[in-house]
Amino acid sequence: MVRTVVQDLSGMGRPVSLTSLAAQAWSRVRRIVTPQSPYRIGDAVVGDDPFKGRREGVVVFLQGTSAGVDTVQGVFFYDHRQLKKLD
Repeated sequence: MVRTVVQDLSGMGRPVSLTSLAAQAWSRVRRIVTPQSPYRIGDAVVGDDPFKGRREGVVVFLQGTSAGVDTVQGVFFYDHRQLKKLD
């Protein structure tokens, strides 16, 4: 007997392997444990560094614990521990 209706396999979802689930879980755990900057892009901050001096600006770049602060003199990169929010 010939079937007139064929099931659409795209609606069944894609197969998931155990290694991909483990990789996703590991990346979530690693992201929680790694240190991150408490500042967000667009925050007004003051960077105080003994070598670069004290500069006011806006956060324009974040990567891990580093933050790029756009000032009048240019972009300076600070560790998040050297920054304070501008009042």
